[in-house]
Amino acid sequence: MNRYVTRLFSLKLSSHASQMEFTSANFPESLDSLNQHLASRSYITHHKYNLHDQQVLSRLADCSVNEYRHIARWASHAATLCGTSLESHENMPSEPQPERTSQLIQDKKELMCRNLQETVGEDRLDVILQERDVRVYWGTATTGKPHIAYFVPMVKVADFLRAGAEVTILFADLHGYLDNMKAPWELLQLRAQYYEAVIKAMLRSLSVPLDKLKFVKGTDYQLSREYTLDVYKLSSLVTDHDARKAGAEVVKQVAHPLISGLLYPGLQALDEEYLKVDAQFGGVDQRKIFMFAEKYLPMLGYKKRVHFMNPMIPGLTGDKMSSSEEDSKIDLVDLPNVVKKKINKAFCEPGNVTNNGLLSFTQYVIFPYLDKKPFEVKRKPEHGGDIKFANIDELSEAFLKQVVYPLDLKNAVTIYINQLLAPVLKEFQSKELKKLSSQAYPQSNAKGGKTPEAERPADLSRIDIRVGKILEIEPHPQADSLYVEKIDVGEAEPRTVISGLRNFVAREALEGALVAVVCNLKPANMRGIKSQGMLLCASDKDHVTVEVLIVPEGSKPGERITGESFTLPPDPQLNPKKKIFEKVQVDLTTTDSLEVTYKGELLRTSAGSILTPSLKHAAIR
Repeated sequence: MNRYVTRLFSLKLSSHASQMEFTSANFPESLDSLNQHLASRSYITHHKYNLHDQQVLSRLADCSVNEYRHIARWASHAATLCGTSLESHENMPSEPQPERTSQLIQDKKELMCRNLQETVGEDRLDVILQERDVRVYWGTATTGKPHIAYFVPMVKVADFLRAGAEVTILFADLHGYLDNMKAPWELLQLRAQYYEAVIKAMLRSLSVPLDKLKFVKGTDYQLSREYTLDVYKLSSLVTDHDARKAGAEVVKQVAHPLISGLLYPGLQALDEEYLKVDAQFGGVDQRKIFMFAEKYLPMLGYKKRVHFMNPMIPGLTGDKMSSSEEDSKIDLVDLPNVVKKKINKAFCEPGNVTNNGLLSFTQYVIFPYLDKKPFEVKRKPEHGGDIKFANIDELSEAFLKQVVYPLDLKNAVTIYINQLLAPVLKEFQSKELKKLSSQAYPQSNAKGGKTPEAERPADLSRIDIRVGKILEIEPHPQADSLYVEKIDVGEAEPRTVISGLRNFVAREALEGALVAVVCNLKPANMRGIKSQGMLLCASDKDHVTVEVLIVPEGSKPGERITGESFTLPPDPQLNPKKKIFEKVQVDLTTTDSLEVTYKGELLRTSAGSILTPSLKHAAIR
């Protein structure tokens, strides 16, 4: 009950609570009475906290939601609509606000409006910003799985939050059901939970503070008496023509539409009033619904809102990115190799800058993500070398003139998308979120059973390579070719590692050295001593020359060594029967500049690249 209690004071319960004397003896009966009283009453808003509400609050701390579901219903409504807390009440001290100078207001407005295709109601926005920060909402139907295109609105949500706006994200579960019943009722709750987890992970990937962000489900208030009454009022005003026209871009169009689809635009318009916001944000495909709201809300006595509209960007096939078209979208939990494969198949015609999903994504997601850092295209010297772009205009011009080729753009976008997705992937490796994902989006095989979870590909991300520091080194007492090393790999105790370097590297050269250690191999006995890891070395073809890899100074023991696209958590322990390391080892090599790479991608620590002393095009063992 505690999660409801913190805002229950917003409800005007005093008229009923004042008639009850709350004592330890009669509290359950009084609460039953209050619960029964609320069962037949509408939701209410705009009420102030008073002593009677405080008395009710103090008694509700240990109540069961199941026992008092009507109290819980009112509390949930208050939490989503009133947007007030004990700390922000008028007689409580509030945090000092910076002076609203004309420059501050202009900065906030520019941040909120940048990269938008259209803003309707800028005059209203100016008036609000003169007095306070804006309250804005973005809604999404909890139907298909969110995909990479969701980063487009999330980047804009990040702009709103950085501008100080209070942002509400509405999970339009009821809307989703009404839109040709896309989402089964039994999955609505699970999918709302999944969407919330994904969106938070995306915003954390963008390094955005979440303290002014809240989530609301449509069914928290859209089944209330007041809302339902307004739906009836609206239906008495709206024509069939206007309802069809408003929903033409977002409601699934069928030969014989259901009445539920005609309700959709009206519900979305009413959300602006019942969420108590100043503005609604959406894609430009929502424009007709926004104009519907501008026309009809004043007829109900409600004010017009500001409407922010994002452009629609094409998907990988050149059309709109859609969760129902597998080749058109990249899932938020796609592995790096899957991302690369999908981008390599993307439509990207040389010199075409008008219908180019990769360029559009770069403009509206990657450049804001880079935050004034240049967009870098990495190429081999024989292909023109690395090149950097300060903004989308420079990149588009280079692509138009074919200074940058489709493969160049694809490779660069792949790297940045995998950087964006890495924190999301990491969060969704947890058992809880994996379970939530499978429950919210269950998959069945041809025989009707559950489809087994696909095993991760054998790539560098599965190998736990860490920086190690050799603390002690001694000859193996039972083998002339082996050393026994004590290596600090960032754990409570150093690991014992056996290496076959005695015939190749002097003992003095290894003492105190920083080395690269594979830490998730199965421990193995080597001449009576158990080895808990393996030193990585470069070797020539005939295994005549063997060199220990050079780890850059400043790297810390225990720090992970990997490539930019391979940041998923490694396996706890590699299964030797599956030969994961052996499959990865084939693609580990050194370059002409002595850098260690995996499939062309540099192995690095935070301090720089991993090198080999002299061996070029050597195997890593």
